[in-house]
Amino acid sequence: MKTEGNRSLAEVLRDEMVMKDRIVGLLREEPKTIPELAEALGYPSHEVVLWVMALWRYGTVAEMKQGRNEEYFKYTLSASH
Repeated sequence: MKTEGNRSLAEVLRDEMVMKDRIVGLLREEPKTIPELAEALGYPSHEVVLWVMALWRYGTVAEMKQGRNEEYFKYTLSASH
């Protein structure tokens, strides 16, 4: 678990493949926001957003429609996963 200090972008991106599997596993349980994923993973939100955006870019995850009173988008696995 890394919650202290700032890691370099290279360090964060190096963890992408490992974190992909962990994020997919969490989203199989239920849709989650970036802060919820960050808490479950034990990593800061600014790192988790990079991993989730990579998964979004490759079509692994999709954002759900946001309700008016919701502060954050929830992410779920795309239909093809």
